[in-house]
Amino acid sequence: MDYETLTTEALTGRSAEPFGVWTDHCIPEDRSGWHPLVRRFYEHWLSIAPPGQLPGRQHIKPEHMVPLLSRLWMMDVRRDPLRFRYRLCGTTLVRSLNREVTGQWLDEVQPETVYNPIVRDRYRFVAEAGRPTWRRGPSFWDRDPLHLTIENCVAPLAADGKTVDVIIGLAVLFDAAGREIN
Repeated sequence: MDYETLTTEALTGRSAEPFGVWTDHCIPEDRSGWHPLVRRFYEHWLSIAPPGQLPGRQHIKPEHMVPLLSRLWMMDVRRDPLRFRYRLCGTTLVRSLNREVTGQWLDEVQPETVYNPIVRDRYRFVAEAGRPTWRRGPSFWDRDPLHLTIENCVAPLAADGKTVDVIIGLAVLFDAAGREIN
């Protein structure tokens, strides 16, 4: 299954609203240039989706994702107003952020996410359009200064198969020389 069958438009007949640079984002068919862990995360997300629906938190089995867990994070999606609260954050990411963020609101932990349209629109795109995203580039987060580059995939989860209630992501961090940080 590919993610095109999992879009909000396919599920509800609505097209995605404008989401800045993310509006027309599509996961590429050729993912050979992705970091192997990021590719494995995305392919696992595709594999657990029920036919014609988004996967939900109930489909996530941590025992099937052991090599990914330290780089994995989840955020609950709250609406009216749209906000995100960390449900969990893997240990590699906690070390990079130099603090535990589980249970905290994204806009309180990283206030710049409210003002940075690339970050804000990305999470809004995933939550409202129900589509995954992939990115490799400079980190927009306040984290360890040696962690300059990030590659990540952010994907929607929906308990009912349609309405995104959790966002799940996996991040791989790199230093200035392009070496992976564990």
